This record gives sequence, structure tokens and C-alpha cells, in this order.
Amino acid sequence: MENGTNKLWQKNTIVDKEIERFTVGKDPEMDMYLAEYDVLGSMAHVTMLSHVGLIAPENLPAILDGLRAIHSQIKAGEFTIEPGVEDIHSEVELLLTRRLGDLGKQIHSGRSRNDQVLLDLRLFTRAKIAEVLHAVENLFEVLQAQSERYKNVLLPGYTHLQIAMPSSFGLWFGAYAESLVDDVQLLQAAYRICNRNPLGSAAGYGSSFPLDRRMTTELLGFDDLNYNVVYAQMGRGKMERTTAFALASIAGTLSKLAFDACMFNSQNFAFIKLPAEFTTGSSIMPHKKNPDVFELTRAKCNLIQTLPAEISAVIQNLPSGYFRDLQMIKERFLPAFDQLIDCLNMTATCLTHLTVNEHILDDDKYLFIFSVEEVNKRVLQGTPFRDAYKQVGLEIEAGKFTTDKQVHHTHEGSIGNLCNEAVASRMHELCQGFGIDKVMEAERALLG
Repeated sequence: MENGTNKLWQKNTIVDKEIERFTVGKDPEMDMYLAEYDVLGSMAHVTMLSHVGLIAPENLPAILDGLRAIHSQIKAGEFTIEPGVEDIHSEVELLLTRRLGDLGKQIHSGRSRNDQVLLDLRLFTRAKIAEVLHAVENLFEVLQAQSERYKNVLLPGYTHLQIAMPSSFGLWFGAYAESLVDDVQLLQAAYRICNRNPLGSAAGYGSSFPLDRRMTTELLGFDDLNYNVVYAQMGRGKMERTTAFALASIAGTLSKLAFDACMFNSQNFAFIKLPAEFTTGSSIMPHKKNPDVFELTRAKCNLIQTLPAEISAVIQNLPSGYFRDLQMIKERFLPAFDQLIDCLNMTATCLTHLTVNEHILDDDKYLFIFSVEEVNKRVLQGTPFRDAYKQVGLEIEAGKFTTDKQVHHTHEGSIGNLCNEAVASRMHELCQGFGIDKVMEAERALLG
């Protein structure tokens, strides 16, 4: 580093400036997402190197203290990748070497930037999955609370966007709560695939150093190893795509909810109403109160749902081994977590404060949604179903249909038996199954 070289691989050749601009791209900006995780990974790696005799035990405390200082700098928002420095790995090693001299140059033994970025991405992704999970849990609680609060308020259900059968706000809110449960199950699967240690695979073919991969696995709180070093490298892109499917599943739930909310908030439906301060206006129409939060949520979540396809487009025709193509995944994958978390939090806030119309079905334009209720009532009184169906149909066509607008559903998951407690139990069990506490304890131990 003393000769001004700021690339870990640079020797005597100076790379053409345009080639450098094109190949580096947005990597320094994207690497800021990974900065704290690069330091954590380095702390585990040097601890292991000392254990196997590649770093003198008496030198380890100084290296760890230096890495902790860089980590604190990152957390305080005081860290940058300097102009001309290629990536986060180069910046951390440069700062450590400035502080410790030749000791700083020892931290790269037994690893490549390939497994270093693999590790950074795994540590980043599992941390962000934990943040997504927390935001999902919060929205789930809001949905369940609103489901219970409005469980006796009816609204029309639709098929083909035609009024169909009675529904309720209990069902509407509760449906999205249960949808999140399935999303969390997929998220947990992604977390399991993510939470395996690739460190020690080096450039994808291992190392002649006697690395203790079990030790770094324990130090970083991973569930287990990616054992095969070639597969560890092949996991780049695959892990991101798997996680992207989980994010897209959550985004799909939010997008559908946002569409419902926009439609139900319109004057033609008037099922729900957002507070005025949660809406935006028009430059020429004084009466407008637009549900922009839900519209933007729908759009942002629809974009997140394209993420698995974008990643697949990059990795689908790559053979085994590392290729620079994989760099392009970062630009869409890394920011997607915060975008989704923002949508989850905004949706929870809006749903908490919206007002529900408790008299929707007083309007007789919804009368026909009770036709099935009337058919079933006659069946229970002894009329064969097909006969009852025809009777009610003819009454509707003749303009003679009347009913008491009463609903009596008792089976599991229906208007009168929402099963919210069972759904909550399933969500709690899934959330507990991630094992995030183990990860947090490992990271706290590394940071002292």
C-alpha cells in the first residue's frame, strides 16, 4: 500500500481509465451496504488465522482492535471508500495497514475477494432478512388487530369484479395476515440457504493453508458450512435469487393489498377512508385526496416482484466458477430490502389509521350478494339445492328477491369463525424458527 497501489491485485500495469470506469461501475457505492459485514468477516477470519498459526497470537488483539475501530466508524456513518480505492475489501485493508503497518497485510491470507464478497453478501442478507421479518411481524399484528376490531362489519365480496357473496373486514384484513404467514415460511427457507458459511472457499477451489472453516462458521453464527468449495462459489447469484423470490412473495401480498386499498378508498366504493394528512392533492382539482402511499407501494412492490427474473437473467447461462457478471446483481438486490421494509412500514401505518365504513351493505345495490345465503336457508328448510337455486334465480330476474341481510357462517376461517389465533400461532412458530438470536450473540461476541 505504501507505493500508492489501491487495488489488491495491482502490480506494475496501470489499467486504462475508461476500462476502470466501466468495470468498477457502482461497486464502491454498493459496497457501502456491505461495509460492516466485511469487517465482521475479517474479524472471524483473522481469529481463525491466529488459531491455525498464520498470525502470531500476540498480534491478534491489535488487528482485532483495528477492525473494531473501523466497524465503529462505519456504524457512526463516518466511513467512506476513498476515491481511487477499488472496493470495500481494499479500503478495510488500506485503513488497517495505515494503522498497523505490515500486520494489516496479513488479513488476506487464505481467502480471495471471491469468498470475501460471498461472505459479505451472506452476512448482509441474513441481517436484512431479520429486518424484513421484524417489519412483516409488525404489519401482521396490525392486520390481525384490525381483523378482530372489524370482524362483524360486512362488505361485499367480488368475483370477476362483480358483487358475489358477503365478506367482512375481519376476513379482508385477516386474509392478508395469513398471506404474510406463507410469505414468512418462504423467507425462512431463504434464510436457511443464506445462513451457510462460504468462507474458506477462496477463489472457488479452496486453499493450501490449513484453514479451520468450522471455527469461522461458529464465530459468525452460521447454521453450517457450504462444504464443497466449488459449490460455495456457485451459490453466488443463486442465494440472491432464492432470497429475491421470498422478497417478491411479500411484495406480491403488499401489492394486492395496495390495489384493494386504492379501490376501496375511491368514492365509487367508499369502503375505507384514509386520514386527509395521509393523502395528497391535485394542482387543479381542489377536492382531490389521492392514496399515493398505496399507489407507490403497489408500484414499488411490483418492481420487487421482477427481481428474481432480473437475477435469473444474469446467472442463467453462467458455468461454474466466478464471473464479473455477478457484480451487476448487487445494484438491484442490495437496495431491495430497504425498499420493501419501507413499504411494509408505510402500509402498517396507513392501515392503523384508516376509517372503515360500517354501513356499506345498507345500500340495496348490494342486495343480491345475499342470494346464496337465501338458497342455503331454503336448503336447510328441506328444499333440494337445485330447486332452491332456481327459485331464488327466478325471483331475482322478476325483481321480487328480498332477504333479511343476515349472515350465519360458523366453519373454520369463515365470517363467524376467523381463526385468527391459529394463524397467529403459526406465525409465532415460524418467526421463532429462524434462530436469529444465535446470530446476534455471535456478532456481539466478535465485537467484544
